[in-house]
Amino acid sequence: MEALLRVRDLSIGIHRGNKLYSSVEGLSFDVFPGEILGIVGESGSGKSLTALSIPALLGENREVTGGVIQYDGRDLLALSEKELEAIRGKEISMVFQEPFSSLNPLLRAGAQIAETLELHEKGRDSRQTKLRVKELLTKLKFPEPEKIMKAYPHRLSGGMCQRVMIALAVICRPRLLIADEPTTALDQGTQDQILSLLKEINSEYETSILFI
Repeated sequence: MEALLRVRDLSIGIHRGNKLYSSVEGLSFDVFPGEILGIVGESGSGKSLTALSIPALLGENREVTGGVIQYDGRDLLALSEKELEAIRGKEISMVFQEPFSSLNPLLRAGAQIAETLELHEKGRDSRQTKLRVKELLTKLKFPEPEKIMKAYPHRLSGGMCQRVMIALAVICRPRLLIADEPTTALDQGTQDQILSLLKEINSEYETSILFI
């Protein structure tokens, strides 16, 4: 079986002034179809940078300085921004560790989830989109999906916001889901619910998960 994600000798640097500091050096791993792979390390070891490098979301002052990142046989480092935009959210999605800062405070939860679907599946009418969002929230065990769709992020608990982030990430049924410490700052009971939810997504959608 061929790996869905293949990372070889990955190195990532951080620019500070005129100097480039190494944060990740020579990291290699594979994620196979339907697999859950965990990356473990202490704080500041470069785990999140590794996760962000895959969909090319490192941002300013950070860059991949060496290595190979291949998704489904394609060299992600060689793709243009337009080509990457077609993959992000549709084939590769990410769940961030801070849902409150990752969600738009000015948009209702349902609109944010629908936005990803509308971006990658053009031609859908709003009624179909809302139905798809509601069905997904029901599947993800939200007790009152219609109320959640109308709620702004500040009206939701940390656990609810993280589940909204997961819904946003899986609405297009990606083949690879990157979960960057998705249970950070959540209580134990909510952490268990999030982990169980990710396992169900992996099982039902056969989504590969890179779990930081």
